Amino acid sequence: MLTAALFLLPALAVIGVFVLYPIVSAGYISVTSWNGFDPIKEFIGLDNYVRLARDPEFWNSVLVTCIYAAGVSVLSVASGLAIALLLDAPLRGRGFYRGVYFLPAVTSSVAAAIVWKYMLDPAGFVNSVLAQVGIDGPNWLQDRWLALGALTLLTVWKNLGFNAVLYLTALQALPQGVFEAAQLDGANLAQRLRFLTIPLLAPMTFFVVVQALITSFQAFDLVYILTGGGPQGGTEVLGMLMYREAFRLGDFGYGTAIAFVTLLLILGVTLVQWRASGSGRSSLR
Repeated sequence: MLTAALFLLPALAVIGVFVLYPIVSAGYISVTSWNGFDPIKEFIGLDNYVRLARDPEFWNSVLVTCIYAAGVSVLSVASGLAIALLLDAPLRGRGFYRGVYFLPAVTSSVAAAIVWKYMLDPAGFVNSVLAQVGIDGPNWLQDRWLALGALTLLTVWKNLGFNAVLYLTALQALPQGVFEAAQLDGANLAQRLRFLTIPLLAPMTFFVVVQALITSFQAFDLVYILTGGGPQGGTEVLGMLMYREAFRLGDFGYGTAIAFVTLLLILGVTLVQWRASGSGRSSLR
């Protein structure tokens, strides 16, 4: 017992210093009024949370974040699985294609967002291509729904390679005997995909969805560069609202309260997904 405790002590110390202490410290800041510089933090109880409940900008950010997270989750699963199925097929140059699809995942988020911002400019690449076929392209980043859609697609594209690799790893670990038996029984490709592949991949799908949800609720860099939270709060996710309140307006107590509510939302959504998916177990019976 003592030996186990000694081995665990360094890891527990790191977790305590770099995880538990910041959470407790942030929890205290969320019930104070503090500008980030004053040595005195005025205790105000739950006033910041009451203010959150009455703040229309906060509820707008919650709505935007939920729509964004739902879009990212669905498209991440669909695109990741589709690319994984293609890469798992017997074709030449599979290693090259895997590298190409993984390239966005290792690209700087700032660089990717800047490139997309220029592409979606009214005089950018996308509208230039549309003009070639006689379509007058819109101002993508000045319409709240188009901007949110562009942000969703950028996030999915950025994580496409990572999700594809996860699904590809899971595909290659599936028991091939099941598929061979189904093929002998006359099951075609679509039937094997629907009744075998997708149910067997349920644990990985659960992981991909949770990762997508966490990425969406923690989103900041892509939003900051691509839209800055605009237009008119149309892409102001919770991370952007927290940044604006804490670092631009100097209200660190209120900003930290937003961060804690975001944490609770992530935990709640993850638990719901966990229960709905049968704790991440395969649904194959």
